[in-house]
Amino acid sequence: MRFFVTSLIGFMLLALPAQANTKDFVSTFTLENGMEVVVIEDHRAPVVTQMVWYRAGSADEWPGTSGVAHFLEHLLFKATDKMESGEFSATVARNGGRDNAFTSYDYTAYFQRVAADRLELMMQMESDRMVNIRLTEADILTEREVIIEERNQRTENNPGALFNEQKRAAQYLNHRYGVPVIGWRHEMEALDLDAALAYYKRFYAPNNAILVVAGDVEPEAVKALAEKYYAVLPANPELGKRARPSEPPQTAERRMVFRDARVAQPYVSRSYLAPERDSGAQKDAAALTLLAELLGGGTTSYMAEKLQFETQKAVYTSAYYDGDSLDDTSFALIVVPAKGVSLAEAEEAMDDVLVSYIERGVDAEALARIKMQLRASQIYARDNVGALANLYGQALAIGLTVEDVQAWPDVLQAVTADDIIAAAKRVFKVESSVTGYLMTPKGDAS
Repeated sequence: MRFFVTSLIGFMLLALPAQANTKDFVSTFTLENGMEVVVIEDHRAPVVTQMVWYRAGSADEWPGTSGVAHFLEHLLFKATDKMESGEFSATVARNGGRDNAFTSYDYTAYFQRVAADRLELMMQMESDRMVNIRLTEADILTEREVIIEERNQRTENNPGALFNEQKRAAQYLNHRYGVPVIGWRHEMEALDLDAALAYYKRFYAPNNAILVVAGDVEPEAVKALAEKYYAVLPANPELGKRARPSEPPQTAERRMVFRDARVAQPYVSRSYLAPERDSGAQKDAAALTLLAELLGGGTTSYMAEKLQFETQKAVYTSAYYDGDSLDDTSFALIVVPAKGVSLAEAEEAMDDVLVSYIERGVDAEALARIKMQLRASQIYARDNVGALANLYGQALAIGLTVEDVQAWPDVLQAVTADDIIAAAKRVFKVESSVTGYLMTPKGDAS
C-alpha cells in the first residue's frame, strides 16, 4: 500500500499528463445503485486491470482523524465475511497477478492486474470488501503501528518531506489539503476502530465508487459481471454531496524557514495557489501545465538556462503544477543555489527570472517542441492499458468526465503563447504565495 504526497522527488520528476485518443475503445455505463463503470478495451494481451476508485481521500476526513483514509486502505486487506485476513492478496498472487492500493487527497483506489479469465474472481473479492469488512481491535493495533512506521520512514526521517509538509500547511489554512495524506503523527496515534468504521460506512459504497476495467475484455461481458457482483450492493442514501471546508482568500504572502541538521543541500521553494483542472473548462490548467514545463521542465527550460547556465547561481531548478485535484491546487518552483549563493540571493534570482519570462513572452520554438513531446507521450500511452485505467479513474474521481480526458490532448495543443503568459500573470501573485527555505540550523538565509 502507498500514499501520495508532494515531495522534493515530486518536483524533480515532473510527470506531464499522458493520454491517447482512446475514444473508440472506451465504454461507460452506470449501475442501478449509482456505481459508474468504465471499460477500456485492449485485446493485444490476455490480461486485465480492475480498479475501484472511491471519491474519498484524506481531504474528506473529519477533523481530528487525519490519516484515517490511508489507515482504512491498509485495513481493507484484512478479513471480510468471506475472506480471512490477508487472503485477498494471497489469492491474487496465487492466480499469477498483483494488487495494491493508494490514497490521495481526493480519492482512494484499489487495483488488481491478472489474467483476463480471472476478472470474475477479482470482482467477487473486491465487491465483498466494499461492504463486508470485519475489523478487530487487534487489526487496529497492528496496522496503526504499520502506518506510524511508514510515517517515520517517509516523513520523519526526511527533512525535505517535513519541510514540504509544513509549507503545505502554510498554504492551506482551512482546507484539508493542508493536512498530510498520511496524517499528523499525534492524530495517527489516536486512530481507533470507531474512526475507521465511520469513514468506511460513510464513503465505501457503490454510489461513491468508480469501477474501471481495462484490458482483454468485452464491454457486455464486463457489464454482466458488474451487475452480478456490484449492482447487488446497496447504495448509501446518506452519502450526500461532497463538501469540504473552503479556503479563505489568501491576501498576504507567507514565509517560513525550516531548519534541520540532516539537510545536505539547502534550497528555496515557493508555491502559489492555482486553479485546478475543471470539467468542461480545462484551458487554464492546460496553460499552466505547459508553463511549468517551459519554466522548469529540465535542462532546456527557461529557469535552467538563466540560473544554471548563464548566471550559474543554481545547480538545480524546477517548476511543478498538478491540476488533477478536486479543489484549488498549487504551482511550485524550486531553486537549489550554487556554492556560495545564499538562499536569499537564489530567491531574488528566481524572482528576476519570473519577471523576465513574463516580459519576454513564450519562445515559439520551445512551445512547439514541448507540444510535440506531449503529443508523442500521448501516443505512447496507448501501450500501457494500466496507465489508461489509472488516468480515467483519477479523472472521474476528481469530477472530470470521460469526454474531458479525451479532449485534454487537443486542449493542450490549442494553448497559445498568450494563454500561457496570461495564466502566469494570474497565478504569480505574491499575496497568494508561500516561500520556504530549507536549511541547516547554522545556515545563513541572507
